[in-house]
Amino acid sequence: MAKKMEKTIIVTQTKSPIRREAKQRATLCGLGLNKIGRTRELEDTAAVRGMIEKVKHMIKIEERA
Repeated sequence: MAKKMEKTIIVTQTKSPIRREAKQRATLCGLGLNKIGRTRELEDTAAVRGMIEKVKHMIKIEERA
């Protein structure tokens, strides 16, 4: 069976988590980001969107169909 193509989001860390709340640092790690410039391609789900909303000031987001 062919797998249905899920919408994905490309997330790149642009700022450091130094002097940020521990929850924000943990959220970055949960997204797979822990160094400036690191990029991850993630599924577009409600959980991922919520995590992105918490750290949107430290990341760059690109949407992919």
